[in-house]
Amino acid sequence: MTGAEPFVLCADDYGFAPGVSAGIRELLAAKRLSATSCLVASPHWQAEAPALRALDVDADIGLHLALTQVAPLGPMPGLAPSGTLPMPGKLTMLAYACRLDRGEIGREIDRQLDAFEQAMGRPPDYVDGHHHVQQLPAVRDALIERFRTRLPRGTALRVCHEPLHGILARGVSPLRATVISFVGRGLRRAADRAGIPGNRRFSGVRGFTETAPYRDLFRRFIRGGPPGLAVMCHPGYPDDALRALDHVVDQRTGEQEYLMSDAFLADIAEAGLRLGRFRELAGRLRAGR
Repeated sequence: MTGAEPFVLCADDYGFAPGVSAGIRELLAAKRLSATSCLVASPHWQAEAPALRALDVDADIGLHLALTQVAPLGPMPGLAPSGTLPMPGKLTMLAYACRLDRGEIGREIDRQLDAFEQAMGRPPDYVDGHHHVQQLPAVRDALIERFRTRLPRGTALRVCHEPLHGILARGVSPLRATVISFVGRGLRRAADRAGIPGNRRFSGVRGFTETAPYRDLFRRFIRGGPPGLAVMCHPGYPDDALRALDHVVDQRTGEQEYLMSDAFLADIAEAGLRLGRFRELAGRLRAGR
């Protein structure tokens, strides 16, 4: 697609449940995604990782850092004394009350990086966060330290900060998107200071209660196609394992079906976009294109 602007389309939650993983592999094989984020703290990750590693696809495979909802990979007596990580609201409260132990968080980040590397045979291409935890105070500091000391140079970081005017113009879950973007400002500044590459715009936030077809939402997510755009999505096939873990279940089917459709290809072409990887976004932005 000559002249089209690259954007990253990232499917979150690979490994969360078998149906989610199967749907993401189907989309990767069909070249309908350019990234997927792996939830290595899920009890299903070890079973789902080999099939992803076996795929020969032109896509980024990243770590979906989890500090909510699931069990940590090692002891976290401060954050998860019962053995289960808190839900997002509680984690956010603890982060802004300066009640997170950066050392404890850092050790869990290392365990999740270890789990990714052991399963995939290499470090992740990028890092983001389940429920955007990578952006929270203390978490972002511990994560940036791993970019400095452990992750290969060029590893990307997904940041959810975006201009308010873009959120309001899109009109999809504007309050939720604004809160997520506000929390992301600190990570954007930290990533820029550390020279960590990544996206410069972000989209895909939804409330999962919308009545509009996902195609209508997605066309708003990519409207304007600003340089450096990353769009998150949550496709997959519902199954009992997913229902036991999450409330976002049936909505994933609508995303899966749309992304596999000819309408998806027509919509990104009409928007002047094409799928690209994080390193391409960074390269074009450095070149001022």
